[in-house]
Parts: sequence; C-alpha cells; structure tokens
Amino acid sequence: MMIPVIISGGAGSRLWPVSRALHPKPFIRLADQQSLIEKTFLRSIGLPQVTDVLTVTNHNLLFLTKDACKQALKIAGQPTIRPHYLLEPVGRNTAPAIAAAAAYIAKKFGEQHTMLVLSADHVILDQAGFVAAVQQAEQLAQQGRIVTFGIQPDRPETGYGYIEADGTTVLQFVEKPNAKTAAEYLDSGRFLWNAGMFCATAETLLREIEQHHPALKSTIDACVMTLDMQSDTAQLPADLFGQAEDISIDYAVMEKSTQVSVVACDLGWSDIGSWASLSELTPPDAAGNQIEANVLMQDTQDCYIRSDESNRLIATIGVKDLMIVDTPDALLIADRSRSQDVKQIVDQLKVQNSELYQLHRTVFRPWGTYTTLEEGEGFKIKRIVVKSGESLSLQMHHHRSEHWVVVSGVAKVVNGDEERLIHPNQSTYIPAGQTHRLTNPGIIDCVMIEVQVGGYLGEDDIVRFTDIYGRNLP
Repeated sequence: MMIPVIISGGAGSRLWPVSRALHPKPFIRLADQQSLIEKTFLRSIGLPQVTDVLTVTNHNLLFLTKDACKQALKIAGQPTIRPHYLLEPVGRNTAPAIAAAAAYIAKKFGEQHTMLVLSADHVILDQAGFVAAVQQAEQLAQQGRIVTFGIQPDRPETGYGYIEADGTTVLQFVEKPNAKTAAEYLDSGRFLWNAGMFCATAETLLREIEQHHPALKSTIDACVMTLDMQSDTAQLPADLFGQAEDISIDYAVMEKSTQVSVVACDLGWSDIGSWASLSELTPPDAAGNQIEANVLMQDTQDCYIRSDESNRLIATIGVKDLMIVDTPDALLIADRSRSQDVKQIVDQLKVQNSELYQLHRTVFRPWGTYTTLEEGEGFKIKRIVVKSGESLSLQMHHHRSEHWVVVSGVAKVVNGDEERLIHPNQSTYIPAGQTHRLTNPGIIDCVMIEVQVGGYLGEDDIVRFTDIYGRNLP
C-alpha cells in the first residue's frame, strides 16, 4: 500500500503579493482556476491503488486544505479516497514534518507501508511520466532504499539544488550553484535537479532518522504518542513539537544516509519558486509577453502581467522585461531578472508590521470569507459570506460596535440575550462589549454587510467564548 504524504508549509514570500502568510503559495490558483495544492491532490489520487492521503500542514490552514481536498476528490470522481491531516502548531522545516508523517503512518497503518512524500506547491505536467517514475521508486523503496527524484535539467539553473548520480546511485547532493558551475553541471550529464520528492517505507525513514538524527526521532516519537489515531485529523502537541530542530530532510538524513537512491525523470516539473518560474506556465505572445490579465499594450515586450481583478484594465506603454502582478490591495512591478528579490519586500512589510504580508483584502475563514470594502479613521466596512450550516464563534469586542445588514440568505443571530432570524434588508446593531454570534441555518450562502465603528478596529480585538472550529478561547 502506498500513501501519498503532501507537505504543505512555507509562506512562498517570493510570490507576494498573491501569496501571503495566511493564504500561502499552495493555494495560488493557476489559469485553469485550480490551486497548486488541488493539483497535488489530483496527482496523488491518480496513482494506482491509492486509498488514503495524508497532508501535513499548519493548523491555521486546515480548513483551506480540507476545501482543496474536497474539490480535488469531486473533480476526480473518487469519493472513497480517505484524507487524513497531521497538523503542525509551528513550522519546523521538512525533516520534522516528514518524520512526524512516518511515525503517524507506522502507528496508524503499519511501518511496512510506502510513503510518497510530495510538496503541495509543485507543478508536474506529465502525469503518465510521474506514475512511471513513482512505480520505479516504489520498487527501490521496497528494497529498503530512500528514493529521491532527480529532474533532467534543460538549462543551467541556479535556483535549484543538484544531485550527482550514476544510474540510480547518488554520488552527492550539491547546494544551489553559481551560473558557471550550473553550466558545467549541465554539460557533464551527471547532474539532476533535486525535486524535493521522496519515496520510502515508513520503517526505512524512521530507521535512518534515528541513526542520523536521534534527537529528532525521540521528539517525534513523544509527539505521536499523544495523538488520537481514531480521528482523521491529528494535532501535534505544541510543547513537544516546538522542541524539534528546524532542519531540512536533506541536511538531517539524505546527505548522510548510505541508503539513498535516485530516479531520474523528465516530468515537466517546477517548484514554482518565483514569479519567473510561474510565468513559464503561460505561453508567450508574438512579442514575448505572458498575460493573465485584462490588458492594453503599446510597444511592450517580454513582460509577465497577472491580475486577480478581471474588471480592472492594465495599460502598458514602452516597457520591456517587467513583472506586473496586481491584487486588490497591492501591486508589484519588478524587473523580470529580479524575481528572487521579491522576498525583500516581504521582509520590509514584516518590519513595518503591515498586514499586507499576512492577509489579502478577502480573508478566508473556516465559516466562509470576509472582504474589507473600505476603512478609515474610526470605521471599517466588510462584506461577510457565511457558508450553509457554518457559524462564527460566540464572541465579544472591547473597542468596536457593529451594524449587520443581511443582503441575501438568512442569518440566525445571537445578540446578548436575544436570538432571532434576520432576513434580507433587515439589520441588527451590536454594541461594544456585547456577546454575539452569527449562524447560517439556510441552504445558500448568507451574505451581509458589516459596519464597524470604534477607536480600535484590529482583528485581534476579539474574545471567543465558544467556537466549533476549536480556535483560541480564553
């Protein structure tokens, strides 16, 4: 039995402003409107004889991840696939995530099962080639090997790590090279791009982790001992998992183990590590422009233009070699050769404590979404959408009052001691300090406009008393 393990972590800061800390890279949608993580789910469940899929992700992203998996299962027409979720309280790089997945699978399914470790934010265009490479890797994994996947390079790429190989034998792992060294690697024919995908039995991975990083194995064993194996969602304990070293699986195991093999393959693979690599998925026009937006162009060459606002026109005149990425609340304009430097903008936003590195104007929540329409001194206006059967927490705000006007659907509102249904074109007022909650008892989305008024309107002015999603409570 093979169990795909999808590792979904990292902020994808080089893909700002589309990727944000609380809506990161795996949830970026491509031109076909499928997100990267949806494509990874589809790739996984398209493998022969897969019945279970495990995703390791941050606990704050569980609801987005479940939505993506549900959509992938619907697209694939495979409702019998069983998804499982292992939740990290904090990010600790790939070695703790993979170690936790191996220990979880060994305990829940048996250590003889094969794990196929995939990143949630890669693109693979050749599914048939992917299946063939996985089948070859699985045979090696059953012989006690940890198998990594090496991509046949077609250019001297400096953004990837490399594997020097002789057949399936790994000679060495190499860090990202400079341009001259990358060209030499390409000419030699001995080097492959390190795709960051792995295949091994849970038993093999745990044995090699214990041999080469025993402290990590001990920490993860203690974490998994606390998990409820009867549930499809398991939360790693923060006090124990936080003690795990922040280290990649390459440094912790792969570069030290003598049990590593490689499968060389050509899959149409990309790790989508920057706007430069993402733009390669869009065919260029006659002037070399790659367009995912509503544009008018004059004397424009070799530009990548993307917008999340289909009703906004972007006009360019006399420009060349630019990246233009437009979102409702931020616009990126950069030289195409500087795509790796976008992370520096995110670092500046963090220093400024700006919400722009964390949130979009539309924010996803387990119950639905809210969109900030306008805000100014002492007020904020939001459009709130609550999905059928979902509920906000029972909560209170110290510094703001709220006016709710229902636009469509129906809202069941708790407002202090009162509970009533509110229909379209009806409203309610919630003063500061009042306990309140909104539930959608209908079968369609409940859409409402919220007007906040107060001296402080930050999202952290919230006290939750009960919450069906298990979020922070006093």
